[in-house]
Amino acid sequence: MIGGNRRRECEFQLLRYVPDAVRNEYVHIGVILREQGSAAAEVRFTRDWRRVRCLDPDADTALLEGMESELRSRLEHEPGGKLMRILEESLSLNVQMSEPKAYLAESVPAGMEELMRLYVEPPPRERATKMSGRAAIHARMRSEFERAGVWELMRKRIAASEYTRPGDPLRIDAGYRPNGTIRMFHAVSFEPGLETAKVLAFSAAALRAGVQRVEKAELELTAVIVPAALVGAVDEEPERLESYRFGVDTMEEHQIRVLTTSDMGRVAETARRELRV
Repeated sequence: MIGGNRRRECEFQLLRYVPDAVRNEYVHIGVILREQGSAAAEVRFTRDWRRVRCLDPDADTALLEGMESELRSRLEHEPGGKLMRILEESLSLNVQMSEPKAYLAESVPAGMEELMRLYVEPPPRERATKMSGRAAIHARMRSEFERAGVWELMRKRIAASEYTRPGDPLRIDAGYRPNGTIRMFHAVSFEPGLETAKVLAFSAAALRAGVQRVEKAELELTAVIVPAALVGAVDEEPERLESYRFGVDTMEEHQIRVLTTSDMGRVAETARRELRV
């Protein structure tokens, strides 16, 4: 005891987002902390999802945010419940817990701040890391829809298998239905190759037919790409320009509307009007 302040004996567990259990790559997204001898536990998730999106551009961060709310609610209303049972019932398959570790804290709130800083929140240098590829396009798309106040009203990570056939792994980034047309948006990067564009083009007809069959609606499928100049697809780089044009033409030939990130402000404003936000 120093100066009358005795540090509290606690236990903490880290929550990890693991998009692919086989590859075992993960990002810490939260902390659970409780004082030893107490049934109560504190939980906190990150507010900065950029590291998650860099690891998995398709990550459903809205679902993860909802998971935090559910965990906190259950821990508050079931203080005498079994912590492990509550956690296992509340977490998704993509979120794992580390083994409990002992920790000495001045207080539970102070300990939570320190653990979040040590394990979860990216340091300033990492925060400045620039996203690229599909992750950057998805982030721009999301930010414009958020700015228009419609992101939370949209469906996210729409499973193509709902409309095509079981086992189809494709998930469309976002979409909404304003009337008799369903609008879907998918980030497509041409770096390092054109695989994403080809997959979307290959899937377009089946998606369109499935939406007509299941939803009794027309499908407007939009691919969002980076403007040509920003990826060096210019006359001075003929091979890069050729590849860029091939990717655009391939999707347009399959009736996919192709827009760039520069168009997203206008698209989001249209969504705001159609959803009457």
